[in-house]
Amino acid sequence: MPFVEPEQRSTGGAGEAAQQAGDMLAAFASVGAERFDLTYTDAAGVKVGFRSNQLLDSLRLALPNILRQSTDLQHNVIVRPRSGGATLIQLDDLGHDAAEQLRPVSFLVLRTSPGNHQAWVAVADAAADFGRRLRKGTGADLTASGATRVSGSLNFKDKYAAAGFPRVETVHCRPGLIVTRSDLEALGVAAPPEISPPPRRASHRQSGRKAWPSYERCVQSAPPARGSDRPDISRADFTFCLLAIDWGWGIEDTAARLMQVSSKAQENGEAYALRTAQNAAAAIERRGGQQRQQ
Repeated sequence: MPFVEPEQRSTGGAGEAAQQAGDMLAAFASVGAERFDLTYTDAAGVKVGFRSNQLLDSLRLALPNILRQSTDLQHNVIVRPRSGGATLIQLDDLGHDAAEQLRPVSFLVLRTSPGNHQAWVAVADAAADFGRRLRKGTGADLTASGATRVSGSLNFKDKYAAAGFPRVETVHCRPGLIVTRSDLEALGVAAPPEISPPPRRASHRQSGRKAWPSYERCVQSAPPARGSDRPDISRADFTFCLLAIDWGWGIEDTAARLMQVSSKAQENGEAYALRTAQNAAAAIERRGGQQRQQ
């Protein structure tokens, strides 16, 4: 069934929600996503369930029941696509105008709540820092985790309870669309590369004499996550990497350590851990440059 833009769809209740969810998963599969991690959270953002490495066909068959149960329990349905090909870049917390600008290069655009959009771009030749460049250039959330609410499901957050929980909708879909860095640079949505000297790296001999920051203290000191009283684990992970690299640990060593101590890193994978360590190293270099200018 070809995708139809939401304004052309008829309202079909639970069946329509399952169709939208299935279309969304198929769009991810069309650009190389082979498996999906499935997470359930409650309205406070607390994870209440997790199933890893779900195949597309089995997940699509289970969608009607998943959506029905999640609605009854007021649980969010969240998937993380695992791509075996193109790099999938999530651009979250976009306004309407930014989302419209990205339509020509996005294989999927979602409306997650009124006025709040999320675009997904599949890039054939993305370098390690290109996702950050694209998030900076579009004004998207720099800490986006790569997991997204399922189209057709309800967005359960405490702040929406009084007015009614909004439904996640697909507002644009072009299955199979894979673009290049030059396509995105030509559109003007990628920030320039950050040029800085390489961060200092600790040798294995030196590393043996250094201590690691306390990850528990980083969690305790983290600000609350948006819409929740629980600590923002993304911020805790970033702070841990910031301290570790500032204490002389290398990027790769820090990312490996983060994989050991952070449940979010373990869930999101090595790419998340390495990206967090790289972002921390870049922040230290920028801070050093500002101090030299003063």
